Amino acid sequence: MKKLFLYLGVILALFLPVDSHAAKGLKKTVAVFEFSNDSGYNSIANLGDDFSMQLSDALIQSGKFIVLTRKDLDVVMAEQDLAASGRMAKSKTARIGKIIPAQILIKGKITEFEENTSGGGQGLTIKGISIGANKASAHIAVIVQLVDSTTGEILDSKRVEGDAKAGGFSIGYSGSFSINSSSFKKTPLGKAVQMAIDRAVVYIARKLSSLPWRGRVVLVKDGLVYVNAGRNAGLQPGDRLYVYKEGEALVDPDTGMELGKETKQIASIKITEVQDKFSKANIEQGDINTISKGDLILEK
Repeated sequence: MKKLFLYLGVILALFLPVDSHAAKGLKKTVAVFEFSNDSGYNSIANLGDDFSMQLSDALIQSGKFIVLTRKDLDVVMAEQDLAASGRMAKSKTARIGKIIPAQILIKGKITEFEENTSGGGQGLTIKGISIGANKASAHIAVIVQLVDSTTGEILDSKRVEGDAKAGGFSIGYSGSFSINSSSFKKTPLGKAVQMAIDRAVVYIARKLSSLPWRGRVVLVKDGLVYVNAGRNAGLQPGDRLYVYKEGEALVDPDTGMELGKETKQIASIKITEVQDKFSKANIEQGDINTISKGDLILEK
């Protein structure tokens, strides 16, 4: 019976249509905002910001995302502020409500951050690092929120935790310094933070895997469609993408929140040339004259 199912599976794989040019494994763009510190632990002044930096780095190292850093966001917001002040010509790249070119915003708060020690003597403390024969346990809990960059809606939220213990000869933490330091990372608290970050990355990757990749048309010229993504997003020559025309934004009359837009597929395109941050594509189906700068591009 098992062999019969195996044979049927092979036959189906051979005869079912497969889109060999469909784009696969494209990297989604996310923006990580500073996490707030609601744990009551104030010895580390920049706890939330340091956690955000570590999470951003872990998302980059996963190879699954394009991550906008705090520096990237500050540059765009500074341009917006300058444009809004009237001291320069109207900006076409950083208009209010268009500041984040990311599909998903990642933010949240640290709700628990603690370390308990027992046994042994006080040991030796040098520049905030205590060395002794104490037993220590550490715990951190973080609420991670995924926010739609267009509507501001919280799409999902999850509590991730990290726990670590150390017994016998141990290195502990006291005082105020960055959780990004190599010394801190060796402590139980440092290991608990890393555990929470690893779990946050797994959660984010799993949730965003169900969202289709999204891009935009940046230019239509000489029979080619230019896409605002390239090698950085994992695009390759031969990838097939689909162009959609967006309708009027649907706005909730009570809250003023944008609920989304109706979309209509108008063309399919095939990537022919890939640069670092943009690509060129030919029209496969549809009329190129219907495609405009800013049109939505999806992988399916």
